[in-house]
Amino acid sequence: MTDEAPQVRELAEIPAVEVISRAAVMLMSASAEKLGFGHDDPEDSPHRDLDEARRLITALAGLINASVEYLGPHAAPLRDGLSALQKAFREESAHPDEPGQGPGEKPVRPARI
Repeated sequence: MTDEAPQVRELAEIPAVEVISRAAVMLMSASAEKLGFGHDDPEDSPHRDLDEARRLITALAGLINASVEYLGPHAAPLRDGLSALQKAFREESAHPDEPGQGPGEKPVRPARI
């Protein structure tokens, strides 16, 4: 038996693009769960919560849009994933938003600091 600790990477050693990509994947996964896609029948999923999904998809869009210039080849798959979630949200909504008004589709104003 050895007392070897699992290898943990120091946050300072992880490239920014990897941190951003991991955060995006987490937001995508959480969005899919809130849309009910982790269940055989999304409408019967105990985790289905379209209000929460809207918030997560909007946060994902903000992250991708704010960091797209740094993502390089990772940008296209992340944008595709975002688009798929936005489409799924629209399809799952009883009263779909107008085009351009769904989660992450509205123009974003710069934050005031």
